[in-house]
Amino acid sequence: MMRLLFSSVLLFVIAIGNPAAAQQGYAQLSADVLKLVNEHRAGMGLGSLQMNEVMSAAAEKHSRNMGANRIPFGHDGFDARMAGIRKQVKPANAWAENVAYSSDDAKEVVAMWLHSPGHRKNIEGNYNTTGIGIAKGKDGNYYYTQIFFRKGSE
Repeated sequence: MMRLLFSSVLLFVIAIGNPAAAQQGYAQLSADVLKLVNEHRAGMGLGSLQMNEVMSAAAEKHSRNMGANRIPFGHDGFDARMAGIRKQVKPANAWAENVAYSSDDAKEVVAMWLHSPGHRKNIEGNYNTTGIGIAKGKDGNYYYTQIFFRKGSE
């Protein structure tokens, strides 16, 4: 597990004072992660990933569960999570998942993933659809889940 010990006063204040604003903060973090991942993919000559709401909802739920200590940090429930998504996102013929916990800095999270061979393989994989979910945990860390799908009949 990689862990960065940074904090963000801005998102902490937003999350405490206004739950709707916290969701906007998570949406911006998700957009930042997607932008950075797609920039990396473009640099590798790969197509960009398109965001999918069903996948993002599943990713967010997984991040919330990890952050609330309902499940351990990691990929617990991966097969069931993917099966649930595949019922709604059809056809899909490949899938993967990256998780991280860190600060509220998308650059740090994507850099961690790119320095990990398995996570990097997912980012550079033959995928075209993604979902990203972020939640602040009880411990003050931000929990990130990015799900990758190869959607289509190829």
